[in-house]
Amino acid sequence: MKKVSFAEFGGPDVLHLMDAEEPHAGPGLIRVAVRAAGVNPVDWRVREGQVLGAHPIELPAGVGIDAAGVVDEVGEGVQDVEVGDHVFGEGAGTYAEFAVLSAWARMPEGLTFEEAAGYPSVMETALRVIREVGVRPGQTLLVSGASGGVGSAVLQIARARGITVIGTAGAANQDYLRSLGALASTYGDGWVERVRRLGRVDAALDLAGSGVIPELVELTGDPRKVISIADLDAPGLGVRFSGVAGSVPDALAEAAALISRGELHIPVEKSYPLAEAAAAHIDSRAGHTRGRRVLIV
Repeated sequence: MKKVSFAEFGGPDVLHLMDAEEPHAGPGLIRVAVRAAGVNPVDWRVREGQVLGAHPIELPAGVGIDAAGVVDEVGEGVQDVEVGDHVFGEGAGTYAEFAVLSAWARMPEGLTFEEAAGYPSVMETALRVIREVGVRPGQTLLVSGASGGVGSAVLQIARARGITVIGTAGAANQDYLRSLGALASTYGDGWVERVRRLGRVDAALDLAGSGVIPELVELTGDPRKVISIADLDAPGLGVRFSGVAGSVPDALAEAAALISRGELHIPVEKSYPLAEAAAAHIDSRAGHTRGRRVLIV
């Protein structure tokens, strides 16, 4: 099969599309013929060799944790899917023609493989940080970097739970944030005062890692009410860094339910062929994403 792999840590140029042995589904796992793979910041953080608190990486290594595809192998003990089912989920080395998944859910009716590949780890992260920051219905959550995949999910989940959200993003994404139910504000000089004019902030999430943690602590009044998924220096400021948690089947099931009810939609901003994984990483690292980026297999 074809697979994107890297043999050393470094920039996008270390990624190569190569021939590789097909993986197979062990007990409790499934294999899918990948139709699309999600592109996440964790992918290029791992490629760069950043410390994320995840399991050690053995080189050469594959890339990617999110995929949508067609089940073609079912491991021993798996009873909820069959060969031929369309699923989306999390695994390892998903930038490939075949990948083994450790968590999955059936794709909701009407969802394309391209769309489905953008949900798994985004939903796990969004649900996790909302829980960890402790925001409750009736309170207000500030989301810095709100227009990306995780931000898009956080805004919609919070709205469904009765939480008011203030989202910050670039000027071009203000209407997008409002369409997801958020009070929108721009970055740049004076952003803290612009947020204050929108209301009291009870908790805050740093999703972009743009150096705003001191201001988020100022707005909430307590570093324990701030969570970052993007700034590795957060603990030095008394703020929790929430890294990669791994596969969470419950998050996939909740994503499927919200999508089926029309309460969750994360757009795909751009799709790339598998051979252009490096370009997808460059664009993802540059930020300013509205929704998700995916690779088409």
